Amino acid sequence: MTVLTGRRVTLRSLAVADFPAWQEVRRRNDDWLTPWEPARNPNLPDVVESAEAFAMRCSARERERQLGTGFGFGIFVPEAAASRRADRFCGEINLSSVQRGPFQSAYVGYWIDQGQAGHGYMPEAVVLVARFAFEQVHLHRIQISIIPRNHRSRRVVEKLKLRDEGIAQRYLEINGAWEDHLRYALTVEEWHDRGEELTREWLT
Repeated sequence: MTVLTGRRVTLRSLAVADFPAWQEVRRRNDDWLTPWEPARNPNLPDVVESAEAFAMRCSARERERQLGTGFGFGIFVPEAAASRRADRFCGEINLSSVQRGPFQSAYVGYWIDQGQAGHGYMPEAVVLVARFAFEQVHLHRIQISIIPRNHRSRRVVEKLKLRDEGIAQRYLEINGAWEDHLRYALTVEEWHDRGEELTREWLT
């Protein structure tokens, strides 16, 4: 299991044993997350309500990891400010659709518990994933796509000063509608220029 550790945040693969904590956070944040996610397929088991479906999801993520096509991480933070143990589940971040050949690129997506938003956990997680993508997976480029009105998500990439590549019109079907997305990117050349600065600011 790949474990990425930052200043406060720990990223690791989700396991079947994480289902109760994951389910509690997803249920509590349904209204917070639904506007920014693809609609659930009504013909498939609801992964939020089915432990079996969650286990299948974990297995699928493990297959992606073994094939090198995707790397999914749960985000864990300390239970209390004074604790150094990052054992409270609060969200997910994924490096997905890894493409090799001349592209050498992947997409980063993330979500966080509303109650944990605003503490700087997500920028820290993004820097951890960027370092992993460039220094361990050896990608050339990562991209984050955000609906323009999702100001909280945009704030994450703005804090990190990621490059804005403009709007892709009707880019993804989100919650039943084709939505425009702002595309933000980081290349390995930019990581070589800024990685030490980002690591110092967010991870050490």
